[in-house]
Amino acid sequence: MKALIKSLTGSVRDLLPIILVIAFFQAAVLQQPLPHVLEILLGALMVVIGLTLFIQGLEMGLFPVGESMAFSFARKGSLFWLLVFSFSLGFGTTVAEPALIAVSAEAAHVAAEGGMIEDSPVAQENYAFGLRMTVAASVGLAILIGVLRILKGWPIQYLIIGGYIAVIVITMFAPKEIIGIAYDSGGVTTSTITVPLVTALGVGLASSIKGRNPMIDGFGLIAFASLTPMIFVMIYGIVL
Repeated sequence: MKALIKSLTGSVRDLLPIILVIAFFQAAVLQQPLPHVLEILLGALMVVIGLTLFIQGLEMGLFPVGESMAFSFARKGSLFWLLVFSFSLGFGTTVAEPALIAVSAEAAHVAAEGGMIEDSPVAQENYAFGLRMTVAASVGLAILIGVLRILKGWPIQYLIIGGYIAVIVITMFAPKEIIGIAYDSGGVTTSTITVPLVTALGVGLASSIKGRNPMIDGFGLIAFASLTPMIFVMIYGIVL
């Protein structure tokens, strides 16, 4: 109960700057009364409660699960199953990302309106599904590469620099209609579901391997998960 109250207090503190900014511009710049005050206050209360429960859920469930599975795979000593798990974790969490689902659906709608695909529910659904699967596969591959980096001790900066050089090169050949979607895909993949589990996996794996520093080697998987969707989605656009 004490931890829940502490988390609730933290959520209020984190959201307070947003509330103050909105209130200031509404009163000082727009100089208009806030519409639907009761609905806004109720919504803010729901956000605070939801954020509090989400943070508690991460601390109680997702972080421990990710770390314990990383320890278990490290003790098992099977590289094959560790890599299969890494890819599956990245793929599965990305498919379930609400932000990616929303962006894919909106991208399909805009593509239909712009004449890129047939303007029908089936065509839009197929386009959105293909986009989601492409992003999910790219994140799965990114987590796999990130786990290999932790195991081998490769410097992360060279992989990231090489990846962004690839992004720049592919951007020159990709259809202009897909570039913005590709870049946004790199952001929406690293959201509420993917980040906690992937971070826990990296830190847990680095902590369980002798000679690895969790601060140096445990982080960086999210960077790969943000980078590879840009490459894959632009290739997806070129192919289509």
